[in-house]
Amino acid sequence: MHMGRTFPLHTHVLALALGLVLLVGGLLAVIGQHLARDMMASVAQDLSLRINREVRGNLHLLLRPADMALRLLQEDELAEAGTLDERLRRLPAMRAVLTGSTALSSVYVGYGDGQFFFVRRLASDAERARFAAPADAAFLVQSIDRDGGVMRGRYLYFDKGLALLAESERPTYPRDFDPRHRDWFRHAPQAGQLSVTPPYLFFSDREVGVTLARRVAGKDVVVGADIRLHTLGEDLMRQRVTPGTRLALVDEQGRVMAQDDTSLMVTRSGPDDAPGLPTLGDLAHPAFAGQDKLVAAALAAPEGHLVRSFAADGENWLLSAAVLQLDESAAQLIVTAIPERELMALAHRQRDAALMVTALVLLIAVPLTWALARQIARPLRVLATEAEAIRRFNFGQVGVPRSRIREVAVLGDTMDGMRLTIRRFLELNTVVAGEPDFDSLLPRLLGETLSATRAQGGVLYLAADGHLAPAVTLDGEGRPLPETAPWAATDAEAGQPGQARAQGRSMVAARALGSVGPLMTAALAASAPRAAALTTHDLEALGLQAQATALGVSHAIAVPLLNRQDELVGAMLLLLDAPADDDRLAFIGALSGLAAVTLEARALIAAQKALFEALVRMVAGAIDAKSQHTGGHCARVPELARLLAQAACDARSGPYAGFSLDEGGWETLRIAAWLHDCGKITTPEYVVEKATKLHALYDRIHEVRMRFEVLKREAELRCLQDIIAGAEAAERRRRCDAELAVLDEEFAFVARCNQGVEAMAEADVARLHRIAGRTWTRTLDDRLGVSGEELARKLAEGEVALPCAEPVLADRAEHRVPRRPEDRFEEGNPWGFRMQAPHWQLDLGELHNLGVRYGTLTDEERYLINAHIIRTEIMLRQLPWPRHLVEVPEVAASHHEKMDGSGYPKGLDGTQMSLPARMIAVADIFEALTARDRPYKAGKTLSEALAIMARMAREGHVDPGLFALFLRSGSHLVYARRFMTEAQIDAVDIDALLAGFPAT
Repeated sequence: MHMGRTFPLHTHVLALALGLVLLVGGLLAVIGQHLARDMMASVAQDLSLRINREVRGNLHLLLRPADMALRLLQEDELAEAGTLDERLRRLPAMRAVLTGSTALSSVYVGYGDGQFFFVRRLASDAERARFAAPADAAFLVQSIDRDGGVMRGRYLYFDKGLALLAESERPTYPRDFDPRHRDWFRHAPQAGQLSVTPPYLFFSDREVGVTLARRVAGKDVVVGADIRLHTLGEDLMRQRVTPGTRLALVDEQGRVMAQDDTSLMVTRSGPDDAPGLPTLGDLAHPAFAGQDKLVAAALAAPEGHLVRSFAADGENWLLSAAVLQLDESAAQLIVTAIPERELMALAHRQRDAALMVTALVLLIAVPLTWALARQIARPLRVLATEAEAIRRFNFGQVGVPRSRIREVAVLGDTMDGMRLTIRRFLELNTVVAGEPDFDSLLPRLLGETLSATRAQGGVLYLAADGHLAPAVTLDGEGRPLPETAPWAATDAEAGQPGQARAQGRSMVAARALGSVGPLMTAALAASAPRAAALTTHDLEALGLQAQATALGVSHAIAVPLLNRQDELVGAMLLLLDAPADDDRLAFIGALSGLAAVTLEARALIAAQKALFEALVRMVAGAIDAKSQHTGGHCARVPELARLLAQAACDARSGPYAGFSLDEGGWETLRIAAWLHDCGKITTPEYVVEKATKLHALYDRIHEVRMRFEVLKREAELRCLQDIIAGAEAAERRRRCDAELAVLDEEFAFVARCNQGVEAMAEADVARLHRIAGRTWTRTLDDRLGVSGEELARKLAEGEVALPCAEPVLADRAEHRVPRRPEDRFEEGNPWGFRMQAPHWQLDLGELHNLGVRYGTLTDEERYLINAHIIRTEIMLRQLPWPRHLVEVPEVAASHHEKMDGSGYPKGLDGTQMSLPARMIAVADIFEALTARDRPYKAGKTLSEALAIMARMAREGHVDPGLFALFLRSGSHLVYARRFMTEAQIDAVDIDALLAGFPAT
């Protein structure tokens, strides 16, 4: 399963450590940033409140002296003065008021009749220039007084000593300015109360400020004082917490009363183009741009305080607004804008310091963590190497370093245990798989189980017919237990893999499943291993008292062996000197499955092998039973081949001194010998059984005899017809009798030819053809009632009108059966066959069959018989032979080949034939010569058969070396005593027979 790219553990540990450091550092930085932002908002709020308090305190400091001055002026005789001169006499008092409060820029008195007395301090050249005052002017008096009923406006300039420096008339002044129309006059409360106007642009100098006013008791006179708010701006400048901080004092309408940077202060047009106060949005600073709605939001905020963040011109700002309540009439607000980078400078420095510390920690932690991670991962790397070795089935000891990590230590111990367990399983599996013999498998299986489980002894039982039969009993060293004896297989047990046939069979009889003791009964009931102390009942039930005493054991494990269908195939009893722990019990439970499957598999293999052997013998028996002419040939050839092969294996000198056959070789020879004639199952029975020349499915000589009977009847009929016609009766009868005698003699000749006992001469064949010239009259259609195949052959001759003359013997087209394409083997066929097949599959022509020179078989029939060897190889080649039996077809189908290459079906010579194939050829010929159960011939004596075979060996038909070995080893006598009659066993001069043969 592909899982993508992987990395070592120490890399993961390092990545985890670095990730944690970075995560913690990042979290601290993020949390610190958030806390700093929260702190920044809190600090901004605190700063705003502090500035608010300080500004409010400063304003009160500004207003309190002014209020005291107004109180004095309220009581001064200035309120009673009706002319300018009277008022000028009180100029020193007003100068004292102005010099006593630096915040006051002017003091004045407004009268109910429109007169106005205004004293201004000229503190700078700019002010003097604005009012066109002399250079040393310190005070300006602006006066509106009544002169003869006319309002007169005048500006009077005084120096610091109040000496008049200059005076100028201002005719438009009374018209442009009427104190009674000013807010400070109109809104001045009743006597005893101070009135403070909202900030506004002063009429006289266009400066922003506020007016403090008090009404004189009992008079329509208001005294007032102006305070320029630029002094507040200077105070606000001192409240800056950072260099970039901006502060502004605004009223409820958002108009700027004062700010820390007077250069940004602008004026705007009010109603009737009168100059007015700017709003926050009018200030030429990005921090205040677009903040016109801030005042309303701050006034609506809880506790009259608002803090917000925003960005302007690439700079983040923290903006706060706090309500500043100077009096009950109106509210003012302190607006503070602080750059976040300046406010957070300390936090940023702390963040940078934290990042530097984090980086330093990383620099120290990386190599340290890398080293520690590699040290921690080293046992895991070794364990991974061991796991990889186990995956490659390499179970050599790997030194696993000890680890102080508990999980790693446990994993190492577990890996060691797993490696040992798997190795034991594989070793047991290898041992079991490498044991091909079921007889030897049982003690090896038990012995390996005892070794793997470290048991002191054990018994292996096989289940059969509701009983447990002890098959093997061994001690821990693999030796048979006391009071045991070898178990020799009986004839009834031979070939039965389910029966135990191994050394160390217990002398105790098999026990029924219900009487095997409490421990084994519990294990069988649970279908799982059970461990317990051995009781007397267990030992008596299993008959193991002596064995338990000899081994000194007191505990045991009962292990049922179940196949894949959960059927009991056996059981094991493992004898121990101490109680079994859970690990051993679990291991034995797993091992029992292997043992059960092994027993079942080997039993199935043995059963399939026995079944195959039975099928082989059944086929051979069917071939022998098919024809009495072959008798028990297929059963005797394997015995002869075995004797000859054993003689070759036993040879210690000569050409066969190094010859040997393994188990597969013996099995190949045995099966090939049993099936060497299996192709005869396809040979037509009548061909094998053909005793006469006209024999097919029946002997057609009867048809020929009937035709001669017809000829005789026709001769008698002609005789009678001639006598009736007037011929001399005696002479005609004499001639008829002579004709009948000729017919009888001709039929007798045909009958003798049919027997095939004597060789046919050319004269005999010619006479047959003369006899065939006789005809008889057929009046019935010979196409009626025949098979479709035969009808097709008759139609090929054409239709003949009836009655017609028929020859007494004939070769007709209907007698010839065409050869099928699959029965033709042309040159270069894939099988390598070189047999020349006749044109016709069968030729049943009467003259063709009767004219056979020797024997009874035509060329077509002889080919059919010989072709059994072709069918043998084709049939055997089509079977899926296992690897150790792949030579069976070649060994079985080569017994008609000859040493000189003149045999069939492939024309192989001796060098192309395997030794087992040549052995079967010798066995096949010897059995055929000596067989005594052939109905067509008597079995030859031993000397006759061997003489014929000696000639065949000299002529290159059979292997002379094997023939000589057959004689010199005495195998011929062993076979003769078992399968030949005493009359057939005569004296044999081996030296004479083998004269000139190679030594063996």
